[in-house]
Amino acid sequence: MDVSDPGGAGTAAPGPVATATGATATTDAAAIDLTPRPPGPPGGPRSGRPRALWTLALVGLVVAALAFVLVRGLGDATLFFYNVDEAVAKRDTLDEQRFRLQGNVVDDSVTRTGAGANFVLTFNGVEADVRHQGDLPQLFQPGIPVVLEGQWRGERYESDRVLVKHTEVYTAEHPDRVDGYDEPPATVTP
Repeated sequence: MDVSDPGGAGTAAPGPVATATGATATTDAAAIDLTPRPPGPPGGPRSGRPRALWTLALVGLVVAALAFVLVRGLGDATLFFYNVDEAVAKRDTLDEQRFRLQGNVVDDSVTRTGAGANFVLTFNGVEADVRHQGDLPQLFQPGIPVVLEGQWRGERYESDRVLVKHTEVYTAEHPDRVDGYDEPPATVTP
């Protein structure tokens, strides 16, 4: 390429040119084809778009599955927890919303029915009539603390789940019924 050529303005003349290694190269503008290549035949190298769509769909599916597990797993954790006196005071605002109700079963108030039981629950001197639908735990009895899951239906609390609360008093009074009561807790090593 002859840059000293005043008429060439720094461009090489067409034709063969000697290179520094002694080889010859052509500088014809017609020898270089800069047109884009046509797309390859089917089954050739794939473009990145379908792969990106599959990756995006997979990520979306994983996010949806995690959201489902979180909502499902935290469902019980979002139930409000009230003592009997609080729930009775808020009966109108709770309406038919599900919540957990804590109290002690009143002595001589349990009447078993074919579908469950009716009983009275008390806390801080306030009582609530309860109708339970379903099986009762084996440890359910008058005088013990329980937690119910259900909702108000008018003046009565209707539950479908009963959890019996255990205290240290039960363990101390009945050590023969609790395995490992007098043994130290097991340690877990990684």
